[in-house]
Amino acid sequence: MKVERNILIKNKKASFDYILLETYTAGMVLTGTELKSIRLGKASLTDSYVTFYAGELWAKGIQISVYENGTYNNHHPKRDRKLLLTRRELRKIERQTKETGFTIVPTKMFINDKGWVKLEIAVAKGKKAYDKRETLKEKDDRRLMDRAFKSRLS
Repeated sequence: MKVERNILIKNKKASFDYILLETYTAGMVLTGTELKSIRLGKASLTDSYVTFYAGELWAKGIQISVYENGTYNNHHPKRDRKLLLTRRELRKIERQTKETGFTIVPTKMFINDKGWVKLEIAVAKGKKAYDKRETLKEKDDRRLMDRAFKSRLS
């Protein structure tokens, strides 16, 4: 069983569905088996979101698979997880999300140099359908330009 050192779990759907305005890096309160599963890369940020509850920030819907070698102490895969930020950052995020149309989405989960699991969250505004079409068009144009550039080098 090979364990990756540079774990990076991305939420690709977030950048497609939202305009990401400001990002923050938050710590997460985890159990031992959750950390082991994340180190094996068995986590997903798809369909997850972040919300305030009783003045604290909570990540909901993050899928961290059950650890194979865990015993009766194993965790629930989709439990709510508390996020750790400074009080100043929490107040700032809460103020930004009070405005209509703004939400908080998780964009990346990674393990830093000290071995702590961090979650990058972003204050975001939802995209309209025409914005999404524009994003797809830009992505296709970039791909065609890269292909033309590589063929010119060969």
